[in-house]
Amino acid sequence: MKYDAVVVGSGPNGLAAAIVLQQAGLQVLLLEGKDELGGGLRTAELTLPGFRHDICSAIHPLAAASPYLQTLPLAQYGLEYITPPVAAAHPFDNGTAATVVNSLDATARSLGPDARAYEQLMRPLVAQWPGIAPDVLAPLQLPRHPLDMAQFGLSALQPATLLARRFQTMEARGLFAGMAAHAIQPLENLTTSAIGLVLLIAAHRQGWPLPKGGSQSIADALVAHFRALGGHVQTGTMVKSLSELPEARAVLFDVTPAQILRIAGHSLSAVYQWQLRRYRYGMGVFKVDWALAAPIPFTAPECADTATVHLGNTLEEIAAGEKATSRGQHPERPFVLLAQQSRFDPTRAPAGQHTAWAYCHVPHGSRQDMTQAIEQQVERFAPGFRDRILGRHTFDTAQMEAYNPNYVGGDINGGRLDIGQLFTRPALRASPYRTSRRGLYLCSSATPPGGGVHGMCGYHAASRALRDIFGLQPPPLHRG
Repeated sequence: MKYDAVVVGSGPNGLAAAIVLQQAGLQVLLLEGKDELGGGLRTAELTLPGFRHDICSAIHPLAAASPYLQTLPLAQYGLEYITPPVAAAHPFDNGTAATVVNSLDATARSLGPDARAYEQLMRPLVAQWPGIAPDVLAPLQLPRHPLDMAQFGLSALQPATLLARRFQTMEARGLFAGMAAHAIQPLENLTTSAIGLVLLIAAHRQGWPLPKGGSQSIADALVAHFRALGGHVQTGTMVKSLSELPEARAVLFDVTPAQILRIAGHSLSAVYQWQLRRYRYGMGVFKVDWALAAPIPFTAPECADTATVHLGNTLEEIAAGEKATSRGQHPERPFVLLAQQSRFDPTRAPAGQHTAWAYCHVPHGSRQDMTQAIEQQVERFAPGFRDRILGRHTFDTAQMEAYNPNYVGGDINGGRLDIGQLFTRPALRASPYRTSRRGLYLCSSATPPGGGVHGMCGYHAASRALRDIFGLQPPPLHRG
């Protein structure tokens, strides 16, 4: 069969790209190297029978807020989000915890002396988000609401350690540091405030949901919609060269620079190859999944009302750990991102039992086992946690990359998202999605806006291909 377009890779961006192209009336083939579709959106029994663990992504505020994914009828294919009453909790050594809830007013009040500072920072951004989201989650372009975008940018471009000076209390400063640490880089770096602000905005607009049954549910819904539109899927096909692909007018790769150089390097211009070889990957992650006999016994009761817990104590401790990791060290007390989905989704574990998911940042390519350090951090805020472990499964950076080749050196963001690569990922070009070869595009998290389950990299890459190759307009984004 002859295809108009081929998409290589079925992560959230590859799936989004394939759907955009198929929506335009094209004949599209989606190729996946593994036997299962979804990339980072996969769920499996990693520890014991009956315990379902999210292999990579777990909590999905950006999926629920995505200007493109919101336009798709994914609920028709069984996708159901569960939204805990608390978006995220951040416990401290004194037994208390700072929390973010859907209500901005309630979150501000909980921060005491920092209530006014928090409200002044977040209220305008939360109100403006529907208008600026399509530009924030896009390549560099003229914004539709320049004044609102400028207000967001003035805060987002700041280092998290600088923006946190707005706050006086340990609670507000630690809470923001935990949000900003999702940037996976030192908090003194420019732009580290951006992800923290986006996550807080998402919490106040629709919360931090998790998909019932596991992250695989998102991939399954996207694949079902693609097939319902007439799309074709082929699994178990690891593309190693362009010659292996069927003839098509456009090919979109949900891969990072390291893979596209191996697959198509000989067909790319020397300048473009040089740019891709200079692309920088960031810190990796070490991940642990647990099967548990009972819920994690956090000291702070607020932690029982959320699926997401940030374990790092103060801003100073988190900042020091992230800086040390970026310098090739392994902190004794790493910042840990923890998810406890089974508190709200009983499909994740046998009756009365639970799962938990956690990772910490490690130096790029690290092979050090961080299980003990991560479990010590959980035990620090939840004494008795270890006594509830029935089984565990770990991924180091090499195992993460073997699972998904896009996670080079364990980097789940598809490359460093710092100021040097914020607007030029993966190369400095008029369109970051075009390669130097006509008809060949990149649609992975190595393109703007970067990592996260939002599908916006795929949407923008497919939109570019529709205009360039087929003279068609892409589907509109949700702006409400």
